[in-house]
Amino acid sequence: YSVAPGAGSHSNRVRPFRSPHHTASAIALVGGGSNPRPGEISLAHSGVLFLDELPEFHRHVLEVLREPLESGEVRISRAKAQAVYPARFQLVAAMNPCPCGYHGAAEGDCTCTPDQIRRYRDKISGPLLDRIDMHVPVRLLKRGELQSKGEGERSTVVRERVIAARQRQLDRQGKANHQLSVPELERVCALTPANKNLLEDAIEK
Repeated sequence: YSVAPGAGSHSNRVRPFRSPHHTASAIALVGGGSNPRPGEISLAHSGVLFLDELPEFHRHVLEVLREPLESGEVRISRAKAQAVYPARFQLVAAMNPCPCGYHGAAEGDCTCTPDQIRRYRDKISGPLLDRIDMHVPVRLLKRGELQSKGEGERSTVVRERVIAARQRQLDRQGKANHQLSVPELERVCALTPANKNLLEDAIEK
């Protein structure tokens, strides 16, 4: 078993991308079994774990993600064996706004009742949602928009900017920002009084 290079590595290896099906069990996702083996989140170490149709995953399966998202590792204890697997991955998830998929859309009529929408969204717990930093609504695109070419930046341009930002982090502190401890974060990214006020306002909201 091998994992992708750590977040501070200069290796040119391609980082892993894992996309398990929503029928995956908790063991398949986090690892385990009588003879412990790594799960999808460890296979996504230093890469991306993509969960499509997030509410379709069993709730108890999603709940086991909470601790690895905080600690960056998975600890499995069995009578005859103990194992620790790395699991520092970026979680990306997608879901419909409701069971039929048309809630809030300009085109298409939603056939779901408020109770159905609530039950659908309640499949994802608050503590797990709290660990997802960005929530981005994506509107339904019209046919013409799907066929047209956008005017956004090319991926190669964005890539160069990301590489430069990452290199600044490595030059400054020898590791990526997400690997900083709390004391290191306070030293490297000290907040001004105005920054602190903005953060406090955001926390209250």
